[in-house]
Amino acid sequence: MKSLLISAPASGSGKTTITLGLIRALKNKGLDVCAYKAGPDYIDRAFLEKASGKPAGNLDMHLQGIEGMHFAFSKALAEHCIIEGVMGFFDGISNTYLNSCYDISRRLQIPTLLVYAPKGEMFSVIPKIKGMAEFEQSTIRSVLFNRVSEKYYKLLSSAVKEYTDLEVAGYVPKIDQAAIDSRHLGLVQSEEIKDIDQKIEIMAESLAKTADLNAIESLMSPPLVNATPEAFSLRQYDATIAIARDKAFSFYYRENLELLEACCRVVYFSPLQDRKLPECDLIYFGGGYPEVFRQELAANASMLEAVRSYGNNGGFIFGECGGFMYLLEYIEDSKMVGLLPGKCTLTKSLQRFGYIDLVLSRDCFLGPAGTKFTGHEFHKSTARVECPAIYDIRKTKGDARWSCGFHYKNIIAGYPHINFLSNMELLKHMLSTVEVSHR
Repeated sequence: MKSLLISAPASGSGKTTITLGLIRALKNKGLDVCAYKAGPDYIDRAFLEKASGKPAGNLDMHLQGIEGMHFAFSKALAEHCIIEGVMGFFDGISNTYLNSCYDISRRLQIPTLLVYAPKGEMFSVIPKIKGMAEFEQSTIRSVLFNRVSEKYYKLLSSAVKEYTDLEVAGYVPKIDQAAIDSRHLGLVQSEEIKDIDQKIEIMAESLAKTADLNAIESLMSPPLVNATPEAFSLRQYDATIAIARDKAFSFYYRENLELLEACCRVVYFSPLQDRKLPECDLIYFGGGYPEVFRQELAANASMLEAVRSYGNNGGFIFGECGGFMYLLEYIEDSKMVGLLPGKCTLTKSLQRFGYIDLVLSRDCFLGPAGTKFTGHEFHKSTARVECPAIYDIRKTKGDARWSCGFHYKNIIAGYPHINFLSNMELLKHMLSTVEVSHR
């Protein structure tokens, strides 16, 4: 498999639309292409799947562990792989490059195409690009200019060739028809955009005209992947897991779903559309946008009652972020399940955004007290909950500490998102507990 990372000096450079267009343009050339998203993002990954027509994954050393990242990448499903970067090329955890695109690309030895969108600059562009490309172990090999005219591009391209050793892969003009709308947690979900395929094709056609696709393809090279599949193998569990999955609950790591599907029975259901729960031994409510669809969720009284009854009768439930919000009594003024006494209130700014390290404060179905694991939070809401918290949390490489993860009967739910690749013992403990409970 040959791979290429698409990155930029900073967020807002157009990485997502460029990456989507490039994937589709290479696919239109006849290449077999899949995609990954660097970092914890779920939304961009769904767009990558639209562009490639194949399942996409994440690459994240904090959430997956280094071995887990290698394992996740070993599951690539094509001969060519495009990886969409996150934030700026060197932006990692806190004020470091750890877990940044730079860090991931140098560890996996993946060349990088830098997307640069100038803003009120001329020659100042050159030392910025040169500095990024010549930083120790930098993988930047070429630059693609975004949102520039042909005349502007020719000036920039000439200077790049004169003052750096980088290749220039072309440019893309500003294309309003390919823009993707955003909402409070990022882009609007791909399934909510009716003309998303048309937008991707518009960008692909533009790249085919103004970028050198052959040169970009020649940048791709086989990555250094040292996967250890045995570290992520699981025995078969006699358990059925019901996973909430629709436009309100769509934030799941591909790796989590694949691990569950490989070791137990998995059924999917929609809290928006279905009237009752499937027969199951545990319900997994992932993240998503329940706040956006709260009125529709509240209108499905039959499902709310089914989940409420299941939890009150001792059923196992695991909820992350949006799933946690759904299990509360209210999201704003919309009535939710009510298994956890409390209310979720939306905010204008992100709350406790970023990577976290967690410890279980007492025994539960995720593991014994003292179990350590990793996660991340990304939400524009707060919750006041009147039951005990079970997660002791510390901001990764920071001093902030707080508690979350609320525990009632056999229900655990909180804001943190967890990837099981770096937390295999949590997954095993949860499935073992569920399996034993119904014997």
